[in-house]
Amino acid sequence: MKLLTKSIREQLLRNGHIRLARDEAGEDDPDFLPVVKLFTPDANCTWLLTELDPEEPDIAFGLCDLGMGCPELGSVRMSELESVRGALGLPVERDLHFSPQHTLSVYARAAWNACCITESTQALAQAAGGAA
Repeated sequence: MKLLTKSIREQLLRNGHIRLARDEAGEDDPDFLPVVKLFTPDANCTWLLTELDPEEPDIAFGLCDLGMGCPELGSVRMSELESVRGALGLPVERDLHFSPQHTLSVYARAAWNACCITESTQALAQAAGGAA
């Protein structure tokens, strides 16, 4: 399975261009909806990606969780993700059913509270400042 379809890649690059333009203008960083969720089916790793660096499109930015209890916002090389294999030798996959409901900052707050990326409605609502 390709990790990024053409349309996903284009959206990630659009977001990267928006961030770059805002950085150059001295504006605050945008808070995008995640575009894609990648995961290892056999290693408990998850990535919620929002953008690709337009100057180096092998570098993606998002919320990264390597399954050690400390998810973080950061960058990852797509070429490295394509080579990652879990404990049973399975490659990273794209979650075909992922439909983001919140911006990356909300997913990050929920992940920091839960010590892992979560899609729990209650955890995300609490991180968004609302009631479950």
